[in-house]
Amino acid sequence: MIRPIATTREMTGMPTGRLAVWWLIASEIVIFGGVLGSYLMHRIGHKEWAAASEHTNTWAGAFNTLVLLTSSLSAVLAHNAALRKDGKRAAKLLWATIGGGGIFLVVKSIEWTTEIQHGYTITANNFWSFYYTAAGLHGLHVIAGMIVMMFVAADAAKGKELQRVENAGLYWHFVDLVWIFLFPLLYIAK
Repeated sequence: MIRPIATTREMTGMPTGRLAVWWLIASEIVIFGGVLGSYLMHRIGHKEWAAASEHTNTWAGAFNTLVLLTSSLSAVLAHNAALRKDGKRAAKLLWATIGGGGIFLVVKSIEWTTEIQHGYTITANNFWSFYYTAAGLHGLHVIAGMIVMMFVAADAAKGKELQRVENAGLYWHFVDLVWIFLFPLLYIAK
């Protein structure tokens, strides 16, 4: 098997793949930091947003929080299995993580369908514009994480490229962490 020449950065001693994931996460922090910062500034300046946010489904948001936290646990367990060179178990646990992402998206779809049917659309007011933009951007990241994990799980099941399990898990934990900020801001803060 041909191995890439640059597998570890000399200055950091960190594998190239892990370093790349951390760079990706840093750039994503800038994106979500801008969205969340903008949301907070508008929220402080627009007291009427409290009334609009009362129409979000707090139970759906709380359930999705539990789902993402559980899926992060399965990602950690997948990494642990990969460290033990148990690719088949790592792959199964990654599929459990993917399943958690799928549940999250199904719940979010039902939630959005209900909200839209009640007239809470992206054009209803500025709160709903921010709500759909922030939650939608997060949802796209959930989908991206699921797709990456599908490829990583396929290789892990064959015992190949097990170091990628950690990289996929790092990204998934970031996606989970973003939701930990979004949930209270969009659903709970009044």
